[in-house]
Amino acid sequence: MTRPTTNPAALQVACRSLSVDGLKVFYREAGPPDAPTLLLLHGFPSSSHMFRNLIPRLADRFHVVAPDLPGFGFSDTPDRRRFTYTFDKLAHVIERFTDVAGLTTYALYVFDYGAPVGFRLALARPDRVTAIISQNGNAYEEGLSDGWNPIQRYWRDPTAENRQALRELLTPEATKWQYVHGVDDAMRVAPESYTLDSALLSRPGNDEIQLDLFHDYASNVALYPKFHEYFAARRPPLLAVWGRHDPFFLPAGAEAFRRDNPHAKIHLLDTGHFALETHVSEIAAAIRRFLGRVIDKSSVELSDARRRGRARQRSITTSEVNLNPAGTAAARSDRTGRRHREDDESGGLNES
Repeated sequence: MTRPTTNPAALQVACRSLSVDGLKVFYREAGPPDAPTLLLLHGFPSSSHMFRNLIPRLADRFHVVAPDLPGFGFSDTPDRRRFTYTFDKLAHVIERFTDVAGLTTYALYVFDYGAPVGFRLALARPDRVTAIISQNGNAYEEGLSDGWNPIQRYWRDPTAENRQALRELLTPEATKWQYVHGVDDAMRVAPESYTLDSALLSRPGNDEIQLDLFHDYASNVALYPKFHEYFAARRPPLLAVWGRHDPFFLPAGAEAFRRDNPHAKIHLLDTGHFALETHVSEIAAAIRRFLGRVIDKSSVELSDARRRGRARQRSITTSEVNLNPAGTAAARSDRTGRRHREDDESGGLNES
């Protein structure tokens, strides 16, 4: 298991940005750069701000990186005329972000929109994904509630009228409702969460971007069979931590992961969609236990592989000795003479 760091500089959450193919991608980062990486992907209508209380709880053990998707948070919001707002495009930008940031392997934490983005990353580069934590990040049709009915109507019939009807989901009242619905006490939800989201949604032109993404969410459902094939074939270590009162993604979506990955761990929490607002301590503890086991298992497998490699090398060397004892003796004599010459040159000292 990775030893926790106590370095204050590593525990500090830094706000940074990278240029990714001409786009500024804002991200939050904390933890030792050489620790196992955890890539946090937010959803609608939020940003990396939703992870503000989770990152410090993980940064002693993990290198935590949380980017803002294009059109969200503090990343660039390119004009729709030159940037197509689809989930394929968002996933491509985040994939390129991992390249520019030098993230070669990582566990994924996916929430809401972050799930179809993260699962696309896993399809494209499965060997890079060490584990998946899905917090109300859906991949199964049975996980879609009736709350999706207006959006699905727009998928089937993309008229101006059906598009207009979805603007109700972009109001400050609707944003606050997403945060507090299903929570036992709304005062547990920090008001800056939904207030910041509402302010960013109200930027000129952002409403059209969000309506484009509502329409394109149908592409995620179309990819569900591919996601299922990945879960079944690759069997990534998977933890689903789910607010059971989510008005959009039902607990059945969490349970369904076990259909394709029988070893998936499922935890249902007595809260709503934005479970981190009320249960960050419980979720952080579950992640630490889960990833701790994944890291320990990987370390054992790596040690076993190295041990097998050394055993094979010894076997090959022994075979060479048996096959050509004369040649081996000559090689030993050559190595002995070379070592004596090196000792003469260094005064007989072996520096380490």
